[in-house]
Amino acid sequence: MNQQPGVLSVSQVNQYIKSMLDGDRLLGGLYVQGELSNYKCYPSGHHYFTLKDAESALRCVMFRREAATLRFRPENGMKVIVCGRVTVYPRDGQYQLYCSRMTPDGVGDLQVAFEQLKEKLRREGLFDRESKRPLPRYPGRIALITSPAGAAVRDMLRILNARWPMSRVIVLPVRVQGEEAPGEIADALDQANRLELADLIITGRGGGSMEDLWAFNEERVARAIHRSEIPVISAVGHEPDVTISDFVADLRAATPSNAAELAVPDRQEISQQLDQLGLRLEKGMTHLIDLRRADLERLGGSRAMTRPELLLRDKQMMLDHLGQRLSHGLRACLGTERERYARMAASLDALSPFKVLSRGYAIPQRADGGVAVSAREYAPGDHLTLTMADGSLDCRVEESRCRTWRKKR
Repeated sequence: MNQQPGVLSVSQVNQYIKSMLDGDRLLGGLYVQGELSNYKCYPSGHHYFTLKDAESALRCVMFRREAATLRFRPENGMKVIVCGRVTVYPRDGQYQLYCSRMTPDGVGDLQVAFEQLKEKLRREGLFDRESKRPLPRYPGRIALITSPAGAAVRDMLRILNARWPMSRVIVLPVRVQGEEAPGEIADALDQANRLELADLIITGRGGGSMEDLWAFNEERVARAIHRSEIPVISAVGHEPDVTISDFVADLRAATPSNAAELAVPDRQEISQQLDQLGLRLEKGMTHLIDLRRADLERLGGSRAMTRPELLLRDKQMMLDHLGQRLSHGLRACLGTERERYARMAASLDALSPFKVLSRGYAIPQRADGGVAVSAREYAPGDHLTLTMADGSLDCRVEESRCRTWRKKR
């Protein structure tokens, strides 16, 4: 399209405005306070959002390189202070704030990041008491994951050697401050578990500012502590210092020196306990021996030991007495059973059919052996057997005479 003299193109206008804004010192590096709105993080890593107050709104962008330096997670509604420059994006012709830094308003970004990660891991259960592992009472090997040059490692080595020199101490050197520190600490924790280097792990460092201790607030370190199969003691800073690692670890120590005291027993206390147990054992055995000696003396003076023949005679008399009681009992039992047998035999004899035959009766039986109960079962010429008290008769029927019984009305 041909451009007429004195007429500017859209691009020229946007470029002119951009050059004016870029040349303004105030707009080139200003701090703006406001509330985050419409916050979006794109796959490219760039962050786009709106900064607003009660009356106005300002479009903002934070590119991936600057966004990577954020220590906290920005959220809608959060009040922040951002630093950047205002300029125009020529393609859209809209001015916006290009942010280089962002901090929470009124609270440090580290504190916000700490609270956000703490709440996230708490919801996931990394702080639950059920996930804590018990510490070994007498660890044979202890791994110290800390800086090899700090005062903390020297204090721990000194205390561990003084309290329990039987433990073997392995130092896994790592950086405990700076950008590389979280990765080295997490890798050392994983390595100690993978190679089964120890029965107990102590990780930490001496005191410092929140920035100095920040490696132990990193999510990577917290998750490495949580997945450790070896119990972990967190020993970071001084008594007031609290880190995310303290919440995740199986035990939190106030200082590295305190961690060494908690990790092993005191050999002097164990020695005193052994001495006390030895005295108790000696006293108990002496008392037991005295009791057994008294028992032996009592038994030695008993009649069984001094006059054993009297004891034998008493036992013989008791045996005779028991034998007589057994004999009387057997005779009484046998008599009772005989009487019972006689009563049962008499009852059976009274019910016997042969007892009836002795009174002049006979039992007619058919040829098949069955008992005949009616004269109608026979016809003239049939054979039957009459069983009597003293024998039987084979008979032939000459004539059958049957009675006809009538029921009474």
